[in-house]
Amino acid sequence: MSKKIYSIIIGSGSYIPTHVVPNADFINNEFYGPDGLKLTKSNQVIIDQFEQITGIQERRYVTDDLLTSDIASLAAHKALAASKIDPETLDYIIVAHNFGDVSIGNSYTDMVPALASRVKNQLGITNPDTIAYDLPFGCAGWLQGVIQADGYIRSGDAKKVLIIGAETLSRICDPHDRDSMIYADGAGAVILAATESEEPVGIISHATKSYANELTYVLKMCKSAHPEYTGDRLFLKMQGRKLYEHVLKIVPGVIKECITKAGLSIEDMDKLLIHQANNKMDEAVLKQLYELYDLKSTSIDIMPMTISWLGNSSVATLPTLYDLVERDRFEGQEFTPGKMMVFAAVGAGVNVNAVVYKIPVK
Repeated sequence: MSKKIYSIIIGSGSYIPTHVVPNADFINNEFYGPDGLKLTKSNQVIIDQFEQITGIQERRYVTDDLLTSDIASLAAHKALAASKIDPETLDYIIVAHNFGDVSIGNSYTDMVPALASRVKNQLGITNPDTIAYDLPFGCAGWLQGVIQADGYIRSGDAKKVLIIGAETLSRICDPHDRDSMIYADGAGAVILAATESEEPVGIISHATKSYANELTYVLKMCKSAHPEYTGDRLFLKMQGRKLYEHVLKIVPGVIKECITKAGLSIEDMDKLLIHQANNKMDEAVLKQLYELYDLKSTSIDIMPMTISWLGNSSVATLPTLYDLVERDRFEGQEFTPGKMMVFAAVGAGVNVNAVVYKIPVK
């Protein structure tokens, strides 16, 4: 049997911000609805209901001195150290984000130069053949970067690619919108490298969908919910219920399509690493996925969750989750060599993607 080129993860890293923000920190916020009317429920009731639905008890924010590109570089440093490769040998640096660098006190995003160029500079890489570019793709951006990197590697165009997901959502969320409690900051990174193998290993299959129809603007930038806000700053807004309903309709099907492409079943998957969006929603996706296979029982152990203490850091949730398990920093979770796992994400756009990955035997 002849050998084929596959893409495997040879190193990972993450940056978890040091500023811990518990739900209690929102007790004195003034919350308004999309109609501009102040919510009548007490903040304690709002917070309790929020925690019950999302599973979020706390989240992490970056300190004032850090930008998205900074924490992206910190995660990248760890991934490079773990991979033990020369950074100058990287063929691509892909940075997934959606808002660029947003500094404290500045209401505008900064995307020029590209964050990937800033990361390359901070890493001290001088090789002009290391191509650096950004990828805005909603919360599914990091996984789409992995899919793109796999394409480069399989075509022979690249041998090593650094893919980073980084975001500072704390700086673009509206303090007068209860959805602001969902968002968090963080960064995660992996090094994807080419390997030759007779048997499939690493990335086995992938699937991506873009639902740019009635779902296009379920996540968008708008002014503050506070009716007296007169500034020109825009904040991230979400039609949560509509997004939730459609996620349950489309995400399980995309995951199943990806698993089918690999010639496998959900019963072959040892782990499901899903974007940490909402605890209730992710559990419902898992249940719906099993039902597509006419399976009633689900094992929650297949789906490790970090949302309770890290919140939703958009593109950073998946690589951070992977890194925590890979580094044995997630109690009760581990990757078993030779086993199959599936990554899945959904985000603004609405974009959905999935990857089936066979864990290499070291």
